[in-house]
Amino acid sequence: MLKGNKLRMLSLLMFALVAGVSSVSHAKTLKVCYDQWPPMTIFPTKAAPERGVVIDMVEQIYSSKGYTLEYFEVPLARGLDMVAEGLCDMLPEYLYSKNSEKGFSYADEATFSYASAFVVRKNDPWRYQGIQSLNGKRIATGPGWDYSSMSAGYQNYIDDPKNANFVEVIAGYDDVVDRIFQMIKENRVDLYADNELVLQYVLNQLNLNDDLIVVRPGLEKNLVEMPIFSNKIPSEKRQELINVWNQGRLAMKGKKEQALLSKYKVSLEK
Repeated sequence: MLKGNKLRMLSLLMFALVAGVSSVSHAKTLKVCYDQWPPMTIFPTKAAPERGVVIDMVEQIYSSKGYTLEYFEVPLARGLDMVAEGLCDMLPEYLYSKNSEKGFSYADEATFSYASAFVVRKNDPWRYQGIQSLNGKRIATGPGWDYSSMSAGYQNYIDDPKNANFVEVIAGYDDVVDRIFQMIKENRVDLYADNELVLQYVLNQLNLNDDLIVVRPGLEKNLVEMPIFSNKIPSEKRQELINVWNQGRLAMKGKKEQALLSKYKVSLEK
């Protein structure tokens, strides 16, 4: 009887070991690089552990297919290098361009096609009515920020040396947009353009709804951001990851998408 018990215990142990090995061999880890762009992508802290709308979306899509996600919070340029080097499998938001550099492949489904808007002081009646409506207005932007995919005319206007006295380039890292909002409130600049969800989020975070307002129309075209996947991943595996994203993103449109946006108190319909 004792011998029989030992045999059963040995069998159970062997089964557990085989099951464990099998589990490890089938474990799927997705390494995700991302930069700070609230509310879409956020570096978490102990006090604020949320990672943003797009990272929540990536988590839901891939975890439902058995993937474990590993995150790397890095500046955008470093994230692109890590994807190209194969140190990360994907980066969930990158400006779509037909002529983008090598080292990665785009998914077919965008994370979002963002409408842009402007933020101005609440008592300012100004509204964007094309490039001519910018005359005499003090515009804020960040160093090297590129609006050309949304409006070549707007980008040309802020790059034109003739307009240098009316374009304020704000240097810095994670707090540039916050500082721009304060500068508009203090009448040091007049307007700032960005993804409308970013404008809504910062306005709420800074509690400046009594002072500033998000106004439309924005720039002429939407900002299209796409997930990119490392070309270091074998092509069959890379296509599997892209397919999971494409199908998951399509299934998330509508109520699921709105629920994620509502979590961060922003809306595509505001």
